[in-house]
Amino acid sequence: MITIDEFPGRAITKDGKDFLYFGGTSYLGLQTDHEFQELFIKNIKKYGTSYSASRKSNIRISIFDKAESYLSNMVGSESCITMSSGYLAGQLVCDYFNNEDYKLYYAPNTHSALFRGQQEVYQSWQQLETDILNNLKEKQVLFLDSIDFNGNNYPDYIPLQKLPLENIILVIDDSHGIGITGKDGGGSFSHLQSLKPKELLVTCSLGKGFGIQAGAIFGNHQRIENLKDTQFYGGSSPATPAALATLVDAQPTFSFKRDLLHRNTALFLKNLANPLFFSTSKGHPTFSFKNEQIAKILAENGILVTNFRYPTEDDDLMSRIVLSSSHQKADILKLCKILNKASNFNNQ
Repeated sequence: MITIDEFPGRAITKDGKDFLYFGGTSYLGLQTDHEFQELFIKNIKKYGTSYSASRKSNIRISIFDKAESYLSNMVGSESCITMSSGYLAGQLVCDYFNNEDYKLYYAPNTHSALFRGQQEVYQSWQQLETDILNNLKEKQVLFLDSIDFNGNNYPDYIPLQKLPLENIILVIDDSHGIGITGKDGGGSFSHLQSLKPKELLVTCSLGKGFGIQAGAIFGNHQRIENLKDTQFYGGSSPATPAALATLVDAQPTFSFKRDLLHRNTALFLKNLANPLFFSTSKGHPTFSFKNEQIAKILAENGILVTNFRYPTEDDDLMSRIVLSSSHQKADILKLCKILNKASNFNNQ
């Protein structure tokens, strides 16, 4: 573990030693982008640093409605609500469906934002499909992540296409997709809607693709209104207005940064000798691996990657290379050179 005193950008300095950093989830590199920071500061001066009140308050700030309308138009949903985090957004939907009226299923690798500790996460899609088909008379809700870091879901969602989706309410966590995948960063909502599920809700963090501390839920108008009418929603402090205002104002920056990210990803794949060594989703800038020696070799050569147990110390080691818009061409070529030399290692 390395402790630092500022947000990690493309590079980290620790004890006088410089490292390139290919980890985290700041895909567009916004948190350290000067233009983005200036815009955020401008909005803080207008809206304040936080908004510690309920969205049900008799005094309301218009930026919430403006941002939610913008987001729903971007992803292609009827409606949207924002929360203070993506985790809280997922927990609101989980709490809403967690009652005797619904039968809940959790696909392999589903993030803990979508469930409480008592729910079972399936280890195989085959067993999940069997159980769903055996309980078609139930009101079924299926939870899963769009990006599972194994390439099983996004972009084609092949496992979903084997299910009777007309009978299933889908709840998708698109935290690692929204902002960087889909048309204009709209993520997977439109594609998932084309699969014609009984109903679709998408939850997400806005911190990974958009660089702000907030979360969102997308769905049809009636379901979103039902979620707004819960104690969970009414009792929660909302996202900060300054963050949501920056989300609306920074669209040209998001577009420019997405283009840089896609180019960096293409450069990495072009110069990587063995892309099949990694688990990845097509078009996504994350590359997972199992061989712990790779992280060690990279660190010895001045490169740090995501490499820790998540979400608890009892879980499997999470090892992945993460590209961002802030990386320079020389950074990526150095990474590829080291990886190509280490290609004799098996991904085990």
